[in-house]
Amino acid sequence: MTIGIFSVSSTLCSRFYPNPTTNLHRRISSKSSICICLPNSTSQPSLNIQSLPSTRFCSFTAKLQSSSRHDGVDPWRVGSPVVLMETAEDEDDRLSINTVKSEVEFDPGLPPPFKLADIRAAIPKHCWEKNKWRSMSYVLRDVAVVFGFAAIASVLNSWVVWPLYWVAQGTMFWALFVLGHDCGHGSFSNSTNLNSVIGHILHSSILVPYHGWRISHRTHHQNHGHTENDESWHPLNKSLYDKLEASTRYLRFKLPFPMLAYPVYLWVRSPGKKGSHYNPDSDLFVPNEKKDVLTSTACWSAMVALLAGLTWTLGPIQMIKLYFIPYMLFVMWLDAVTYLHHHGHEDKLPWYRGKEWSYLRGGLTTLDRDFGWINNIHHDIGTHVIHHLFPQIPHYHLIEATEAAKPVLGRYYREPEKSSPLPFHLFGVLGRSMKRDHYVSDTGDIVYYQTDPQLSGELPKKAG
Repeated sequence: MTIGIFSVSSTLCSRFYPNPTTNLHRRISSKSSICICLPNSTSQPSLNIQSLPSTRFCSFTAKLQSSSRHDGVDPWRVGSPVVLMETAEDEDDRLSINTVKSEVEFDPGLPPPFKLADIRAAIPKHCWEKNKWRSMSYVLRDVAVVFGFAAIASVLNSWVVWPLYWVAQGTMFWALFVLGHDCGHGSFSNSTNLNSVIGHILHSSILVPYHGWRISHRTHHQNHGHTENDESWHPLNKSLYDKLEASTRYLRFKLPFPMLAYPVYLWVRSPGKKGSHYNPDSDLFVPNEKKDVLTSTACWSAMVALLAGLTWTLGPIQMIKLYFIPYMLFVMWLDAVTYLHHHGHEDKLPWYRGKEWSYLRGGLTTLDRDFGWINNIHHDIGTHVIHHLFPQIPHYHLIEATEAAKPVLGRYYREPEKSSPLPFHLFGVLGRSMKRDHYVSDTGDIVYYQTDPQLSGELPKKAG
């Protein structure tokens, strides 16, 4: 007799009927298995089984053939051979199953189902190894290119060449910054002294106080994704936003003004925070860091003096063309890239405070960006998620480390939009974010950016 037609999940079968002595459980394929539980019977069952395409289910019909237990026949033994078949009910089940949404909507604010140690374990051991000679080769390459560009532009001295020079040299200044950034993290080499010397040379040359920046950037990494404690491009809460003058809001959120903010940030930090990267008594630093800050400020001052001397020698117009316009392009690179690492995703990303914040959850809100041909020039700084979680990994291992970590990260890793040779697509991303990401709520431990309709141009229309 036929006892029924069923559709059963392999997962549910094994979960609810785990005991092989009280059920029939046979693997049908790598994606489906069946499991039935029959009452005590003296009949021998035989099964007709059909695996449903594109699902993790199988349907079957079971028939009991009369047989006595005392005949020596095990009533729980599946008859052989197994015959595949499909019924009309199976077709209905298949259509029904395949129209059900297979994935639960992803909530990026939920705690991840993995730990920081799980990500670390997935990254190959050699990705943690630092090679000072390899790092130094990048320094020599970039410095040679910088001086080469300056020499070519000076010799040609053409208004056709100068704009190209400004863009190229500004990009190279940004590349120098990234190498100094690696020195600050200790990913440049295992030598603290070498890191400090190279970091001071590179950063002072582009008017960045090395230790002052290094310490504040460390604060950024230690508090990434925290609404109040993060150091760089953190969101303004609503009460602070409301206190800003209209002109300040405009300057902060209307391009290109935010992309010129870095020199101001070095002097006075962000709205709502006090201190200066040049002042050893600033709130940024603890007492035992004062000597380092003084050293960096002295190196910065020496670079200012050198620039003043060159301006006197070469003339202000020549120095503006050779150095100061590329410097402003470097500032725009720095502000745009660092902003886009934490803003501008098509989905709203959470910011945390209080008990909801953790180093891992904050770091997972970081974004990778693809810059096309420029990825190699600026040392893969766009590969930023793994860098934020493990800043000690050298830049030349970040891509491999990221690929190894992706299976662990799952949907908490947001694949960057692929770039053309030049990353023009990021202008649109930057503009959209500036238009919509203005402030977060004063309350709540998981918050998302909200939009000021006066800045976005989305004021509600008046009735009538």
